[in-house]
Amino acid sequence: MPEATRIKDLPDSEKPRERLLAKGAEALRDSELIAILLRTGTQGLSAIDVAQSLLNKFGSLDALAKAPIEELCVKGVGRDKAVTMKSAFSLAKRMADELRHESPVLDTPEKLASLLREDNRLLEVEHFHVVLVNTKRRLIRVETLAQGTLDSLVTHPRDVFRPAITANASALFLAHNHPSGDPTPSEEDIKFTRDIIRAGKLLKIDVLDHIILGRRTAERGKDFASLRELGYFYA
Repeated sequence: MPEATRIKDLPDSEKPRERLLAKGAEALRDSELIAILLRTGTQGLSAIDVAQSLLNKFGSLDALAKAPIEELCVKGVGRDKAVTMKSAFSLAKRMADELRHESPVLDTPEKLASLLREDNRLLEVEHFHVVLVNTKRRLIRVETLAQGTLDSLVTHPRDVFRPAITANASALFLAHNHPSGDPTPSEEDIKFTRDIIRAGKLLKIDVLDHIILGRRTAERGKDFASLRELGYFYA
């Protein structure tokens, strides 16, 4: 059996650590990020190969993050590496929880995307969210109203504004994910957004933006689209 290519033998442009430094963590595949945690591989397998075998075994990052330490111990992953991965996943969850608990100020599309990104990253169908904020644009809570397709499941503005009225929110954001990874708004997304904006004006509840979450690629620098930034909101 031929020996696996070791990471240290790769050109710098292909080494995970060097790529992260040059292009940011978002440019790396899941297997490459995990390989950085593992640091080394094993006989016949590079760290990237070991990381990919873990992803293949568990099927998703969420399942990998929830796995007990003993199940993380596969070929190339001993107890210490399993503990390192478990620590990294636990920190990521605590950071997401901390962001929610601190009632962040949501005054840019980037902050809204950061709030929702991790919960939507691995979803296989569209989920529609209403993000409620107070007069200072601080988060009140996130309401997930539907899953499926936007035009078939959220059919009336009352579905959107009912939680805003109950929470006494002064404004809200709309958000949903595109499982395809392409955050470009569809005609249905644009029409729905304009209908909700008009309803919000009647109810005196500001609709601040509608963001669509996707995935970043080499050609697409952002993993989300803001319909306000794209000019679909009325002045």
